Amino acid sequence: MNLEEELKHALQRIEPPPRFRERVLAECGADGRVREPVPRYRSIAAAVLLTAIIGGTTARWIEQRREGERAKEQVLLALRITSHKLRDTREQIHELSNH
Repeated sequence: MNLEEELKHALQRIEPPPRFRERVLAECGADGRVREPVPRYRSIAAAVLLTAIIGGTTARWIEQRREGERAKEQVLLALRITSHKLRDTREQIHELSNH
């Protein structure tokens, strides 16, 4: 099939399904506007749930980061203490070897 034939085929008129007109009119209010779908609360609930999930995930990430920072500070303190102890020990050994 060439493009022109495909377009004719795709754009040819087809009959609507049974009671199509009645269903469309039933969805329209008296003023002709489409009624608001009732399950609007689903969208609100989904937004609240998504916000809670993102907020909880962010809070957990922040807490893990703080724990990591505390652990880093403890390791650095331990290294400083060890360094001082080693220096003191080296000085004592040096003093003893000079006597």
